[in-house]
Amino acid sequence: MPSYDIITLTTARLTLRPQVMDDFPAYAAFLASPRAVGVGGPMDERSAWGLFCHDLAQWPLLGHGALMIDLNATGACIGQVGINHGPLFPERELGWLLYAGHEGQGYATEAAAALRDWGFSALALSTLVSYMTPTNAASAQVARRLGGVLDATAPRMDTTDRVYRYRPHAQR
Repeated sequence: MPSYDIITLTTARLTLRPQVMDDFPAYAAFLASPRAVGVGGPMDERSAWGLFCHDLAQWPLLGHGALMIDLNATGACIGQVGINHGPLFPERELGWLLYAGHEGQGYATEAAAALRDWGFSALALSTLVSYMTPTNAASAQVARRLGGVLDATAPRMDTTDRVYRYRPHAQR
């Protein structure tokens, strides 16, 4: 079985780090809220726990997974970014979520760009996708800032999802 250390990435304003138990209450609260509709929510605590464990379990199983997003200035955890796969996603998915009050400041773009670039470099991935509901204009804007291009032919679990595809710089 593959075994991988969980990475930590640092950007100008953020630290992307492995999740810890203290992250679960805020994560579960986000998933219980109406804001979680784009990631399959709202969810009860049991379902949130399953997804939290999935986010962590991908690291030793697949060599990638989710990282929590901390603000360098304060240390506050403001959300999560991840490269997801396994039975929940037909392709490797670059996903992100921000807790209330942290939107519109470029944090999702900064975090997702760092993890996307790591995935292309360290894992030699040839592509990543982001799945989102058609009404999630903010995430679509992030995807476009990251260089994502709509891919109408991409496989998807939910036929209504929009799929944005990313390629390494040389292939864009």
